[in-house]
Amino acid sequence: MDPESFRRFGHRVIDWVADYLRDPETWRVLPDLNPGEFRRAVPERAPETGEPFERILDDFERLVPPATTHWNHPGFLAYFATSASGPAILAELLTAALNAQAMLWRTGPAATELEQSMMSWILDFLGLPASWDGTINDTASTSTFYALAAAREFASDLNIRELGMSGRSDLAQLRVYASAEAHSSVDKAVLALGLGRRGLRKIMPDAEMRLDATDLARAVAEDRAAGVRPIAVVATVGTTSTTAIDPVPAIAELCASEGLWLHVDAAYGGPAGALPELHWILDGCDRADSLVLNPHKWMFVPMDCSVLFTRRPDVLRRAFSLVPEYLTTTDGDVKNLMDYGVALGRRFRALKLWFVLRYFGTAGMRERLRAHIRLAAEFGEWVAREPSWERLMRSHFSVVVFRHHPPGVADEAALERANARILERVNASGEVFLSHTKVQGRYAIRLAVGNLRTEERHLRRAWELLRQAAHDVRS
Repeated sequence: MDPESFRRFGHRVIDWVADYLRDPETWRVLPDLNPGEFRRAVPERAPETGEPFERILDDFERLVPPATTHWNHPGFLAYFATSASGPAILAELLTAALNAQAMLWRTGPAATELEQSMMSWILDFLGLPASWDGTINDTASTSTFYALAAAREFASDLNIRELGMSGRSDLAQLRVYASAEAHSSVDKAVLALGLGRRGLRKIMPDAEMRLDATDLARAVAEDRAAGVRPIAVVATVGTTSTTAIDPVPAIAELCASEGLWLHVDAAYGGPAGALPELHWILDGCDRADSLVLNPHKWMFVPMDCSVLFTRRPDVLRRAFSLVPEYLTTTDGDVKNLMDYGVALGRRFRALKLWFVLRYFGTAGMRERLRAHIRLAAEFGEWVAREPSWERLMRSHFSVVVFRHHPPGVADEAALERANARILERVNASGEVFLSHTKVQGRYAIRLAVGNLRTEERHLRRAWELLRQAAHDVRS
């Protein structure tokens, strides 16, 4: 594409994006289509000859937005709501244009060093140790996998890097510990590392849905007595279902005394630690060996951008570094990002972090985090004031977990069916999108505020739809 054509089509694309961000409510938050419907609209084979770019953009506008779940919609209140801010979207365009591949410092000097600067900025923002090292990955699932791979390498006497795990009679069952409320990425990491499902011992949470540190200590002692080798604990600051906060200080104390790697999953809740009134949620995290935080969740950066911090970068590097001859350089004491994970290719993800943090500033970021927490608290009050509704958990952040529970109804199966139908009706409206979970076996509706464009009116409309759906289900 010649530069003038690129300029012309680029203007059209930017205009479309600007209109989309101006009026996201033009679209249903959940598309109204059946599985396979979009695919049938796309030809089975690529064209033999190139097509005019006007036609390609026409087809994008005609086909893709109506078949998209719109995470940028202010009515997206499901999962951990996220949004792509304008400065970060523009940064993504520049990232694609530069097409930097930062596997080595040499192949991406700016990308490598800006990533290091952004890690320092975030550590300062959160009040975490400046001495920590950090790298950017795609998602928390990958970051957690890398952290647990480092935990396995940290047990250096096992010599996993050289001998592996298969066919070894000298290798005990290795075990990782986490709350039963921990994210499923912990399960996947354990599976991918060859520890098997038995390699993860889940500790039942307490009444506040936090990992019980006393039960954890008991489990570690039991396993040691049975010949099992504990290697790591995963604590969570803001669990997925209920945003519970595990007692990290007590867990860190246990890990230190037992020689276990402590990984903290702060993928969602971590940014709230930048608020002075909520900095306590990061208590004990300075003693962690690794910590993950996702700027693409609650820092207005588009997918994908997950930050893995560690106070033991030498161990993480030892777990993954492998330098073939064709990648050796004479650049001296530099950081080569390829040494800290499986991926050889490294996108210039730091650019969008740089744009966002400069555009909003730390004060602006804190202001928006507080606004989301305030909106969720207000919604929670509406729920608490209604006799036929109840909150199932208190939240420190911007998620409300609740259900419809008419007085006198004790049948949990009936309550689950009713709430599932309520949620289905609300989501079918296309105006808002909520998710569900289970809290101690009870079906719950889950509303998450995290989108830059979500206002009180969107929550009021969600509440109207919920109450109307409950009325319809009862009728």
